[in-house]
Formats: sequence, C-alpha cells, structure tokens
Amino acid sequence: MFTFLSGRPSLDLTTTLQVRHHEHPRELLTAPGDVTRWLAEAGYSPAAVDDAGLRRTVDLREVVNRLCRTANHADRARLNDFAAGPPLVPRWTGTAVEYRGDMDQALSSLARDAIDLLAGPHADRIRECAHPDCSRLFLDASHAGRRRWCGMTTCGTKTKSANYRRRRSAEVT
Repeated sequence: MFTFLSGRPSLDLTTTLQVRHHEHPRELLTAPGDVTRWLAEAGYSPAAVDDAGLRRTVDLREVVNRLCRTANHADRARLNDFAAGPPLVPRWTGTAVEYRGDMDQALSSLARDAIDLLAGPHADRIRECAHPDCSRLFLDASHAGRRRWCGMTTCGTKTKSANYRRRRSAEVT
C-alpha cells in the first residue's frame, strides 16, 4: 500500500498525503492502523497507535512537508519538539537491524531524520516530482543533481510515454 521512493524516512512520511496540489488530495493515514502499517513497512517496529498518535503523526508529516518547501521558524521549533524525546532503539538480529520503541520514539526518530536532512549538506537536493499528478518529495541523490521524478518506474515512465505519444500524434497530423 505504501511506497518508499523518497530516499529518507521523513520524506516518505510526507508522501502519505498524495497529490497535495489537487483539490482533493488522497490521505493514506486515515486510522491509527494505517500509521502502524506505515511504521512497519518503513522498518520500524509497529508501535501502539491511538487516535492521538495518528493526529501527531499527521502533524509531524505536515511540519516536515512545509519545512522542505519553505523555512518557517514555528515549524522548526515544532520539529525540534518532536525530536526532543529518545529515538527508537536499534536491535541487530544478525541479518537485519530492527528499530523498536513506542510511538513517541518513532516520531522522534522521524523528526531527527528530517533535521539531519534539512540541516545537512543535501537539503538543496530535496525535490518535488515533476509529474503533474504527483507531489512526492524525494532526495535527489543523482550525480548531476537533475533528477525530475520520484521514480522512473512510476512517474518518469508515465511522463516519457505521454511525451512520446504527444510527439507521435503531432507527426501524424
């Protein structure tokens, strides 16, 4: 159900509200169980999530989204508040790393990831997908720094196919 193409967990969280620029964006976090599933799919232990946890997760998501698009002192302070608590605890299983903890720790870990990204050397590499039906934020890790789409298998292919069809129909007429 969830896709993780953004390159950072905090950016992946922002994509749980899809097509933000449309009149009716698509909300993927509508119930506490949605947050539990997202956390599990993101590699975090499924924390116990209640309605308050859902609201706090959506609040963090929107804070991170706004900060990725424009600097705001109030949002920076809010992000710092989320990050103030202890993070999830990593546990090495021998084959993988699992992150365990409660809801506050999960939100703290996501906020810390956002702080590391926004205050780090790659903050200027945060992009919004160029596909008109996508508003996904992603970290452009390409060598040239000119990546346009959140993923080639999704939006890149759609855009290139549409451009090809448009060129072909123009050649025919």
